Amino acid sequence: MTDHVLAEKSNGVLTLTLNRPEKKNALTPAMYQALADGIDGAEHDREVRCVLIQAEGDMFTAGNDLGDFAAASEGDPATRDRRAKGNPLLAALARAKTPLVAAVNGRAVGVGTTMLLHCDLVYLSDDALLTTPFVNLALVPEAASSLTLPARIGHARAFAMFVLGEAVSAQQAVDWGIANAAVPRAELRARARKAAEAVAARPASAVAITKMLMRDPQGLAARMAEEGVHFSAQLQTPDAKEAFAAFAQKRAPDFSKVS
Repeated sequence: MTDHVLAEKSNGVLTLTLNRPEKKNALTPAMYQALADGIDGAEHDREVRCVLIQAEGDMFTAGNDLGDFAAASEGDPATRDRRAKGNPLLAALARAKTPLVAAVNGRAVGVGTTMLLHCDLVYLSDDALLTTPFVNLALVPEAASSLTLPARIGHARAFAMFVLGEAVSAQQAVDWGIANAAVPRAELRARARKAAEAVAARPASAVAITKMLMRDPQGLAARMAEEGVHFSAQLQTPDAKEAFAAFAQKRAPDFSKVS
């Protein structure tokens, strides 16, 4: 584990805590790998029957570190080669057999929202806000969310989230079936922990089979691969370069100049 992802085991639950609050828990390659290792490792650890994902600070995660996207857009060889291998967290989510529970405090941006669609139980602080602003950055959805989000909330709502960047409040997320409950922030960790321990107390074989029957790991992995091809291509476009330049310069992008 990296210092930016803390791991702790107790009562059958592996808790993975995002621990980069000074950067709004923006995810780095090392953090993706640590989360993937935790999720994959849970399958082979007899002490773990559920994985709980949570975060320190006032924000669940700002999503991918935009510096990494900008480097890929500018053709940095090391970044390009790493991205060509795929995101280890996404692959781990697709094949996960151990139940996943999320406790989302505050905003969840990009992959911070799309990863929730792979979790079996999701609890939000009542001030949580979910956003998937991929198109705003001239990018496309990832984590198989182009498949899972419309299936969960319908095409029109998903399109508005992806293309218009519309934010979804905690209560909307519950009403739309993205999350199980929205609770006061002070109660969030206890609520999610109670649920994770309840899952861990159930017969593991029945839980695993139930999760397997409810998902299509091969289909999810295939969609992730398809999205990944488009995502990588989009990173190299003039639109993406304009989006990242505008972000760095704290101005609105002008895609009319480049499209």
